Amino acid sequence: MNKANDVEEYIAGFPEAVRVLLEQVRATIKAASPEAEESISYGMPAYKRNGRPLVYFAGYKKHIGFYATPTGHAAFTEELSKYKQGKGSVQFPVGEPLPLDLISRIVQFRVRNI
Repeated sequence: MNKANDVEEYIAGFPEAVRVLLEQVRATIKAASPEAEESISYGMPAYKRNGRPLVYFAGYKKHIGFYATPTGHAAFTEELSKYKQGKGSVQFPVGEPLPLDLISRIVQFRVRNI
């Protein structure tokens, strides 16, 4: 597990192909919610608004994990259906372009919920 102290250190710990994708996710989240507080929580990049969890993401060898619980996944069930999912998570394969517009819309949805 990545034991980073901040998001930059977290991202730096990955191979370049994964690092590029993690930077894209980070930039998308920050653009969709500039006021979000960025930190490391549960060993991964985490974003909060008004002290409440907004979204999380994580890097893996073969995918980028995205966590927008509790409401973010349910509201976008159809669009997320083509990706592997777990309870409260979705996996975006490393070998495919990231759905950055979808990630942005999920973050904006979560902001409205908070």
